Amino acid sequence: MLEFLNYDFFVYALVAVALISVSAAMIGTYIITRRLVAISGGVTHACFGGLGLGYYLGVSPVLMAGAFAVVSSVGVEWMSSRFRLREDSVIAVVWAIGMAIGVIFVFMTPGYVPELNSFLFGNILTITAPDVIVFAVFTLVLALFFAVCYDSIVICAFDRDFASVIHLPVKFINYTMTVFTAVCIVLTIRLVGVMLLMSMLSLPMMTAEIFLRRFKPMMLLSVAVSLICSVAGLFVGTVVDVPCSAIIVIIMAAVFIVAKIVHSMTICRHR
Repeated sequence: MLEFLNYDFFVYALVAVALISVSAAMIGTYIITRRLVAISGGVTHACFGGLGLGYYLGVSPVLMAGAFAVVSSVGVEWMSSRFRLREDSVIAVVWAIGMAIGVIFVFMTPGYVPELNSFLFGNILTITAPDVIVFAVFTLVLALFFAVCYDSIVICAFDRDFASVIHLPVKFINYTMTVFTAVCIVLTIRLVGVMLLMSMLSLPMMTAEIFLRRFKPMMLLSVAVSLICSVAGLFVGTVVDVPCSAIIVIIMAAVFIVAKIVHSMTICRHR
């Protein structure tokens, strides 16, 4: 399998997987802590509305998807705080509206839209050098934001009311993390697809949460789990010639199940 390292496309995929694992772990740990896993699915499906509109208008679908992602994610945060609505309810509405808009404009677009499959399922082996650079810049900016605002991020994630009482910039943290989530989704959805993206934003963190409760250790373990599963899935998928994203999801799910069983057995032994 090591002969694959001689191919540029495979090296780009490996580097991109590493970068996505880091950024997804940071964002995923935040949304898992806030119990907002559904926002990744909501924003991802809201992007479909931007894709459909982009194809219909003949402009960049990625840019339109980005606009839809940012507006929908910020809208969820604004409506839930402004009108005292439950965030999961708002996410469900945004999810449905985004998909409906996408379906309408795709139907109205003349001809066949072949690239939609890549947004739904992705192909991580199509990652190019410019994509890797963009991922690297995004991951660096996200890491710098975490380094500067780490304490505020953790407190806002666990208890927004307490954060408000001690006068932390709760709105700034929430809106910024929401935008980071949207941008991460837009940058990666075409390459890893909806299926893998939602898994990378949830399964490694759910696995880490089985054993850990503190934010930083959970985030670091999430990076390790995500990276190991992604690299393993990349090699296995390439060898057996099946979609890498599907293999990665299966491996992540298997690791989560095994971790849950091991943890349960450990608890039973100590009783």
